[in-house]
Amino acid sequence: MARKSVADEVSELRSLINHQNYLYHSLDVSEISDAAFDGLFRRLRELETDNPGLVSADSPTQRVGGQPLGAFDPVVHELPMLSLDNAFGESDVYDFERRIVARLGTGSTRAEGSLPTEGSRPAEGSRPAEGSRPAEGSRPTEGSHPAEGSTSGIVFTCEPKIDGVAVSLTYENGVLVRGATRGDGSTGEDITQNVRTIESIPLRLLGDGHPEVLEVRGEAYFSLSAFNRMNADAVRNDQKIFANPRNAAAGTLRQLDPRLTAKRKLTMFSYSVGYVADGELPGRHSEILQRLQTWGLRVNPLIEVVHGAEGCIRYFNDMQTRRASLDYEIDGVVFKVDGIDLQQALGQLTRTPRWSIAHKFPAEEAVTTLEDVEFQVGRTGAVTPVARLAPVKVAGVTIRNATLHNMDEIKRLGLRIGDRVVIKRAGDVIPKVQSVLLAERPADTEAVKLPLACPACGAEIIAPEGEVLARCSAGLTCGAQLKENIRHFASRLAMDIEGVGQKLVDQLVEAGMISSSGDLYHLTFEQFVGMERLGPKSAENLLAALEASKVTTLPRFILALGIPEVGESTAASLASHFGDLDPLRKADLEALQRVPDVGPIVAAHIDGFFRQDGNTQIIDSLIASGVHWETVTPSAVPQTLAGQTIVLTGTLTEMSRNDAKQRLTAMGAKVSGSVSAKTTLVIAGDAAGSKLAKAQALGIEVRDEAGLIALLGELE
Repeated sequence: MARKSVADEVSELRSLINHQNYLYHSLDVSEISDAAFDGLFRRLRELETDNPGLVSADSPTQRVGGQPLGAFDPVVHELPMLSLDNAFGESDVYDFERRIVARLGTGSTRAEGSLPTEGSRPAEGSRPAEGSRPAEGSRPTEGSHPAEGSTSGIVFTCEPKIDGVAVSLTYENGVLVRGATRGDGSTGEDITQNVRTIESIPLRLLGDGHPEVLEVRGEAYFSLSAFNRMNADAVRNDQKIFANPRNAAAGTLRQLDPRLTAKRKLTMFSYSVGYVADGELPGRHSEILQRLQTWGLRVNPLIEVVHGAEGCIRYFNDMQTRRASLDYEIDGVVFKVDGIDLQQALGQLTRTPRWSIAHKFPAEEAVTTLEDVEFQVGRTGAVTPVARLAPVKVAGVTIRNATLHNMDEIKRLGLRIGDRVVIKRAGDVIPKVQSVLLAERPADTEAVKLPLACPACGAEIIAPEGEVLARCSAGLTCGAQLKENIRHFASRLAMDIEGVGQKLVDQLVEAGMISSSGDLYHLTFEQFVGMERLGPKSAENLLAALEASKVTTLPRFILALGIPEVGESTAASLASHFGDLDPLRKADLEALQRVPDVGPIVAAHIDGFFRQDGNTQIIDSLIASGVHWETVTPSAVPQTLAGQTIVLTGTLTEMSRNDAKQRLTAMGAKVSGSVSAKTTLVIAGDAAGSKLAKAQALGIEVRDEAGLIALLGELE
């Protein structure tokens, strides 16, 4: 057998990778493991590195690359990207259907005949993945009748209205050559380098039969899971968080550096085609989208084809019910006439097509009165204000309470008791006070004041400098914190006491059987058996789990204590740095701040925790009960940066800001969030702003990320 040439192997690998990407991103199917896929990708990259002449722009390895742009070039759309009229109720949908019937002068259920001509604009719609189960109201078979009671036989495609950013993709002979924003509908911006980084967008179309020029239109968006991960990373790295997925998607598509776009996992649903030249497409809206899907483009699987306004309304109600369970935001649904020849007959107005309309969901905002503000106490003692509202319906749910986060948020809103306020609720998210209607403010409003004493235990409330949260000073002895502290203590990542969950903790506390986590280890078989729904076997299992949990690790024990701001990572850093609990308990603020991942605020929390007599007694009780761990050998990193104050600003691409901070603090440096005369070095990543300017004005040494990496390499 002849040996396979390098060029043939490269071609085969690209086909395999493109096929697997299609299955994963378009059909939500995985034929091979992630490890196997990574192996294919690594092999292709190796071959292209060794044979640069074989690299092509449509290779899967070329998704991320290119130098940052200075600006985006304008792109004039061959066919305008139109807006849609809105429907806000069922009567608007029926009116939409009646206008169509009147203009066409037909009740035909079919749209036979004409295919799109060169440059025509087929309908903006799509259909479910091939082979998926049609939902109620999906496209009837040939010869079937419209839904009962339908006012016409018009066939519509229905799709969720994704709350993202409209984009245009142009393929020539099956290869992606340009990506553009919608802009004003006539002229957008060239974002080719950025759309090339989106994994659900094929760089080369699969299959064959593509038109010579094919413009695909779709909605780029952040899944809610990816958006939440990105904001969580931003918080950890002391970076700006995004307000909502749509703004994040818009900002990401307009990043001048495509490497940053690649790190933010955008995706896209294709919903139509625009300009088409030298090729034919099917004569139905839904069939065009099915064709796009076979070419590797991602299409929303929730799209249905229905008859008449009744089918559209049924679909709208279904999507409104399913909305909260989706991993992306939608603000309504879109109805489009399915037949391309009917679309062409209906035509368009200046900015909107006559054959499509968006049916918007009910408003997720409402206006009501703030009747009072109460304060609740959480596990770490954080005192959180909660708005008590005059009941109001928002998106079909009656709202009586809303979060206010902290006193800084109340100050930002300018909120007073008695104010008229705008309440917002998105899906199943906790309602929040969006704004105050100052023009409607009554004369007798009252200021919102932080209580001086804890509403649960009466201890002093403290508001540490530099923090936005006020806290109860009582620590673990505060009744409001007790249940949550014990649940946290027994949780899987902490002491991992099987069977000690919320219901059992509630029973134990309410019966007065425990008043701290240390009391868990003093419970007896007789006490457990005497509890509701606990038999002898369950009691034995609980005692065995408690006994097993006494053998733990130092990081788990530190985490279990529930020290404010000390999570799993910080607990591990403290254990690694001090080696045992006694040195940690005796450490002062200066010693604590030498620990990676511990700054002034966290150090103050740790120091304050170990100074509380109640906390000390609980720790001693736990140790006396037999809780123990092996000591850890403290890390011995040379303190070569001791005495230096370093500021990190901008975006780092080779390491996270948190990693950089940990490595610098491990070497003795103090990492600050602001530039001052005491700053000795500023590390400026991409898009560094005012901190860099201030450092330059003060004559402080500035290094880029490469300089940081070199510095760490020299000193470690």
